Amino acid sequence: MLSAERHQLIANAVNQAGMISTKELIQHLGVSAETVRRDLTMMEERGLLTRVRGGAAAAGTLRGFAPEEAPYAERSSGGQTAKRVVAEIAAALLKPGMTIVIDVGTTAVHLAAAVPQDFQGLVATPSLLVAGELSSRPNMEVLVAGGRVRGGDQVCGGVQTVEFFASLNADISFIGSGGVDARAGVTDFYREEIAVKRQMMRHSQRQYILCDASKFGLIAPHQVCSLDEPTGLITDVAPEGELANALGNKGIEILHG
Repeated sequence: MLSAERHQLIANAVNQAGMISTKELIQHLGVSAETVRRDLTMMEERGLLTRVRGGAAAAGTLRGFAPEEAPYAERSSGGQTAKRVVAEIAAALLKPGMTIVIDVGTTAVHLAAAVPQDFQGLVATPSLLVAGELSSRPNMEVLVAGGRVRGGDQVCGGVQTVEFFASLNADISFIGSGGVDARAGVTDFYREEIAVKRQMMRHSQRQYILCDASKFGLIAPHQVCSLDEPTGLITDVAPEGELANALGNKGIEILHG
């Protein structure tokens, strides 16, 4: 395949998805990682896309690009009201006997606190903070995925964590996010944790993205999923403009305060 043909295929893929990983391009094009990296460098020089860690984003989409996540202590002290609104909406979806998955992050910890004290069911999580919040509940079984622990958020990750969620069948999963964008979809910051999130979603009957309005239009380095994959989005304020249109076109349920 000529380089011009590859560049056209890359441009089409990036513009359609908003952001795409190098691994996905390797599989799509059937070429080496070195070839893809060289193509991306050439295309960036021509202004056709912007290289990001682990892949590339469409030119012009990085207005809201967030290359790295703020420290947990900083995130946990901000946006308290919005996170509580999201948590309360999510908690209202729970019914006795459910098996639920709660992901990681500050909003996930708020959700754990919002789970009714008398909730009877099973909660699985990769978050030690979420597990700690729920561990004293008398009618609840709490399962924690093993794996390597990342500081700050106190989250388990790695192959063992992926395998844990691959063996679980949940009624509903609540997935954290670093950003939700009309073209890039749902994104987050830690590459090794993306596979965990995807397994959570794959093995849940319903999947809800937790995202307060401060994350609308933000693009973290790694895509979790496109906008047509989850059941719904739980947020504090209804999205507007391009994001609202994109979610509406995909038929995504929007639950908001």
